[in-house]
Amino acid sequence: MGRYIGPVCRLCRREGLKLFLKGDRCFSDKCAFNKRPNLPGQRGKFGQPARRKVKDYGIRLREKQKIRTYYGVLEKKFRLYYKKALRTPGKTGENLLQLLERRLDNIVYRLGFSPSRRASRQLVRHGHFMVNQRKVDIPSYLIKPGDVVSVREKSSQLDVIHEMLKKRGRIQDLPWLQLDKAHLEGRLLSIPVREEIPVTFNESLIVEFYSR
Repeated sequence: MGRYIGPVCRLCRREGLKLFLKGDRCFSDKCAFNKRPNLPGQRGKFGQPARRKVKDYGIRLREKQKIRTYYGVLEKKFRLYYKKALRTPGKTGENLLQLLERRLDNIVYRLGFSPSRRASRQLVRHGHFMVNQRKVDIPSYLIKPGDVVSVREKSSQLDVIHEMLKKRGRIQDLPWLQLDKAHLEGRLLSIPVREEIPVTFNESLIVEFYSR
C-alpha cells in the first residue's frame, strides 16, 4: 500500500489526537480536528465513537499507527527502524524514537525551516538542503551528532523558509538542536534522550506490538 494522499485531517480524527500534519492550519480556528474531533465516516457521523471494546492488540496497533502517521513513515520502513532499534543497546522504544527524530526531514521541521514534516520531505527531495556542505535529497537520511544541516545558497531566498523562521515561536526549542538563523543552518548537538523528545506517545506499546 502506498503513501496516503487523502485529507490528512481525517488521520488526526481517526487517531483522536492532533498530529500537526498541516502546519499553520493546525494552529488556526480552521483546523478540522477542533471543529470535528469525532471519528471520520459513518461511525463518527453523530459525534459518537464506535461502541465496541478495544482489545490489547487494537490499543498497540493504534499507538503504532499514531507514531507512523506523526513522522510520516510507511510500514515497511517503520519495521526496519524497529529492527535496527532492537539491535541497538539500550531501550528499544527509546532507540526507535531517536532514529525517527534523526531523520533529515524531521530535523528540517524541528529547526523551523518548514511548516510540517510533509513539507520538509518535499523540500529535501527537491534538493534545497545540505548536510555538512553536501546536497542530500533523501528525507530518511539519518543525521549524526555534529552534522550541520543547512539551506543551499540557491535556495536561501525561498519564501516558505523565511516565513517559517519568522513564526518559529511555535517551534519548541530543543537542547539537542542548535539553530543559526543568520546562516540558515542548524546542528545536531547530541542524540536526544527520551525526556528531550517532545512527543506523548507510549513507545513501549510499539515494542509489545512487534514482540507479540
